[in-house]
Amino acid sequence: MTVGSAMYEHGRKCWFCGNYGLSRLSDKRVWCGKCRRKYSLHKLRINLKVLYYFYLEVSARKCARELNLDYETVAKRYSAFRNAIIKFLEQEFKKLHGRVEADESYFGGKRKGDRGRGAFNKQAVFGILERKGRVYTTTVSNVSAATLLNHIKKNTRKGSVFYTDDFKSYKDLKQYGKHNRIKHSKAFGKGRNHINGIEGFWSYAKERFHKYHGINKKNYFSYVKEMEFRFNHRNKPLYPLLINITRQFAPKMP
Repeated sequence: MTVGSAMYEHGRKCWFCGNYGLSRLSDKRVWCGKCRRKYSLHKLRINLKVLYYFYLEVSARKCARELNLDYETVAKRYSAFRNAIIKFLEQEFKKLHGRVEADESYFGGKRKGDRGRGAFNKQAVFGILERKGRVYTTTVSNVSAATLLNHIKKNTRKGSVFYTDDFKSYKDLKQYGKHNRIKHSKAFGKGRNHINGIEGFWSYAKERFHKYHGINKKNYFSYVKEMEFRFNHRNKPLYPLLINITRQFAPKMP
């Protein structure tokens, strides 16, 4: 039993609608008189244990080993949790504003390099960070001006103060607000002219990705959004929040 899940694990509260007072069935399932759902408490307890390991950032492979479960089963549950997080982020999102930092980074691959051609076999990720606030992230197929400025237009309020490095794709950002371009080679990081916040997020995400020992490129979006969620809610009790998100957006799970 884990903190925040006891009422569900013991069958006192319905997993689907939150109603109290479930009925016990002869086949060891429970039945909710309000939403009329029937489900297995045993399966629910297993799912909540897996969710707890996900909350602790334990890899799916290690979780399967420690709980004596099939790896593919755990991997599907982890995927369901990440998809639920994506839906939650879409629901709670509000455009970033104020002093905003924007930057791209590259994840995965075996070869280090600069932007563009140097990012061979890597996944490009774009991020926007509201200082002393939230971060928005997404994977991108390229880092052209059209791509990056489109994400900035859609996810920030016009009139914000933008901070970027001197990458050419940000050249026309001034049309959306004041634009401060920071050259890495000149007194980088002094006063307000820095992008330390978003670069700190990249470090935060990449440090956590190391434990996965390689991520399939097609899955990077969901992993990056998970890091966005963890970063934006890092000062909140995360496990109860994950329970609520899972109940709302992935109640059945695989």
